[in-house]
Amino acid sequence: MSTAINEQSVGKLNSLLRGEISAVETYRQALDRVVDGQARIQLEECAKSHQERVQRLRDCVASLGGTPSQDSGAWGTFAKLVEGAAKPFGDKAAIAALEEGEDRGLADYRNQIPQLDPQSRTVVENELLPAQERTHRALSTLKKTLH
Repeated sequence: MSTAINEQSVGKLNSLLRGEISAVETYRQALDRVVDGQARIQLEECAKSHQERVQRLRDCVASLGGTPSQDSGAWGTFAKLVEGAAKPFGDKAAIAALEEGEDRGLADYRNQIPQLDPQSRTVVENELLPAQERTHRALSTLKKTLH
């Protein structure tokens, strides 16, 4: 595989990784605020899924010879702004903010797939995107069921 392809894939995977790190940070912030027991259980499961994706993406970047991102960068700033805006409004607003992040994550995965090397594309299509779809669906359902 050419170095240019590796560098492009490393960049795209690191972008996805920063988004996942941001998701983990945002879920932690939300879990500090959400009081509904069922919602907390669902949020904990989603946070765990995002944390697993962080590790999988770090492994993928390293396997291509790249250095995995260690923080969320600009995504973290976005997460803090969204979550900060939701803070005074309770569970439903926090869930809505998380769902917005899930929407963005889903779009990011779908947009990056065509630009990845074949091995990374397989991992994203078969593991990471389906996991993102599950957390997106879970948040969408949770948002509709909260009163």
